[in-house]
Amino acid sequence: MLGHAPSVMWSRVKVWPAIAVDIVCVLIFAIVGRGSHREANDLVGVLSTAWPFLAGSLTGYVVARAWRQPASLRSGAVIWLCTVFVGMLLRLASGRGAAPVFVLVAAIALGILLLGWRAILGAVHTARRSAARHPAP
Repeated sequence: MLGHAPSVMWSRVKVWPAIAVDIVCVLIFAIVGRGSHREANDLVGVLSTAWPFLAGSLTGYVVARAWRQPASLRSGAVIWLCTVFVGMLLRLASGRGAAPVFVLVAAIALGILLLGWRAILGAVHTARRSAARHPAP
């Protein structure tokens, strides 16, 4: 249902706010992850954890051409997959680990965050459209 929302709604969301929301989502992922491992959540630590995934997210914007419809679930799915895949490759290339459990947890958490806000936005839009078509008596 959400994937079939009119493209008009998706095109109303500008790319820069969508990128900002995705950056916040990746930073939340890094902060929560560092906190769960009792690591300091100072700016340098959070950015050192987040940068591979931020690079992956921006790669996803290019691959999906998400500037067209940055809030669509389709764009979000590509951004999510690139965030995880490129993020893990960059972690490995920089000498950091990518244990299978971490990959799974990261994929789930980033999926919830990066697709979640898009799904919520789509649900709100659908509810508003429905309410406008069927006003309360």
